[in-house]
Amino acid sequence: MTPTRSALLVLADGRFPAGGHAHSGGAEAAVKAGRIRDATGLEAFCRGRLHTAGLTSAGLAAAGALGLDPHALDAAADARTPSPALRATGRKLGRQLMRAARAAWPHPALDALAAAFPRGAHQPVVLGVTARAAGLGPEDAAHCAAYETVGGPATAAVRLLGLDPYQATAVLARLAPDMDRVAERATAAAREGDPDTLPAASAPLLDITAEQHATWPVRLFAS
Repeated sequence: MTPTRSALLVLADGRFPAGGHAHSGGAEAAVKAGRIRDATGLEAFCRGRLHTAGLTSAGLAAAGALGLDPHALDAAADARTPSPALRATGRKLGRQLMRAARAAWPHPALDALAAAFPRGAHQPVVLGVTARAAGLGPEDAAHCAAYETVGGPATAAVRLLGLDPYQATAVLARLAPDMDRVAERATAAAREGDPDTLPAASAPLLDITAEQHATWPVRLFAS
């Protein structure tokens, strides 16, 4: 294992202090609506999220790791995020990731991005620039984004449902081939070098439930 690959393990580790533990990726709203009741429902939810929001995020992250213009990528992320609640969440997570990234891998590109977006760039864009600062490639950034897309809901389901953590982990293991395919597709799109042609897969129900979730007076997760 090379030092670069080890950096990927650090970045993808759930204990990396980037704020993701406070977010369910839409799982809390799905549990309340009865769409996730058990491991089977969790797997279906995660697979759908992976091939829509996950593919979009992975493409943005891969493009950021390749060095595409972060301003153009942030605009592309905005265009692909119709929900105001999810846009706010994406920028909040971007700010939190930026703090951790600059401590772990100080780099002029991170400093420039932080200065350009004081209120936070979208998280996948920050993830891509972070990957580049850590010596990682676009495939690594795409894999990290894909994993985050399903890892967050799986962890949240353990808390929301009292789901057996072994079952939640088994869901992630079964999704591994899908994660690889999503990362490969996202990286191929990013290598075209045009933010406008990056994946723009949508999940309207995630957008709708995110807006609803943001109005709840009591909730376990921020999103």
